Amino acid sequence: MDGKRNLFSVKKILLALVTFASLSFAQQLVDAIALVVNDEPITLYDIEKRKAQANISKDKAVSQLIDEVLFDQLVDDNNITADIFDVNNYLEKLAASNGMDLYEFKSIIRQQYKDYAAYEEKTRQLILREKLTNKLVRGNVKVATEEDLKIYYENNKNMFKTASKVKAIQYSSKDRRALEEARTNPMLNIQGVNKAPVDLDQSNLNPQLRYILNETAINKFTPIFTSDKHYVSLFISHKENQDIIAFENVRDRIFNIVMQDREKKYLKDYFEKLKLSADIKIVR
Repeated sequence: MDGKRNLFSVKKILLALVTFASLSFAQQLVDAIALVVNDEPITLYDIEKRKAQANISKDKAVSQLIDEVLFDQLVDDNNITADIFDVNNYLEKLAASNGMDLYEFKSIIRQQYKDYAAYEEKTRQLILREKLTNKLVRGNVKVATEEDLKIYYENNKNMFKTASKVKAIQYSSKDRRALEEARTNPMLNIQGVNKAPVDLDQSNLNPQLRYILNETAINKFTPIFTSDKHYVSLFISHKENQDIIAFENVRDRIFNIVMQDREKKYLKDYFEKLKLSADIKIVR
């Protein structure tokens, strides 16, 4: 009997050792370097994480990660930086273009994004990209002419519509989680969530709410915002009297769109050429 017990104990120990060794090997494999880009490693974990986050194939995940490494290296090589002052300056201009001050605009962003720090970091990365783009494309991208802008406007007038009146269903609650559940299942009656039809005249609304309404498509919910100590989200059911904004009033916006498209194309070609000259070693 004692012999059987000893044999059983030995088997348990061996099984534990095999399991531990397997887990250790699996962890080492996950942390293993998959490829090296100009001496900068990309691990198997990096690739699997990007695949899961973006729901993309392995090849696309690898391509994105290589682009990001090359981008970071270019930023360092060109001594480009972006700090909190750059971020606030960028957001202040964005707020002003929508008729708001920085504080009002930030309050909307905080309601749209659960992690405001992540939004600031995303903005910082955008600024770095803009600074790098300006340095790389200077003199290499044709500046859009007045004719280019008018052609874009005529071909994309739906992008420049604004409704004078909006019909919506207002969902409100003191419980944010309950409101989020109602947004996920709008046909259900969630306890603690009130629903009411509302007719909104944009001429009587503050800039923050006008911005939210114009950014939200029909049959979609607005981001959650606060009003009268309640969490509120509007389901946009109809937009009336949608007028096309005059070309003169959106000229600067169109210029930015056209130039950004041209810069993106230039950068895409630039990075494809950069990949060909980069020292990329595939490890596994």
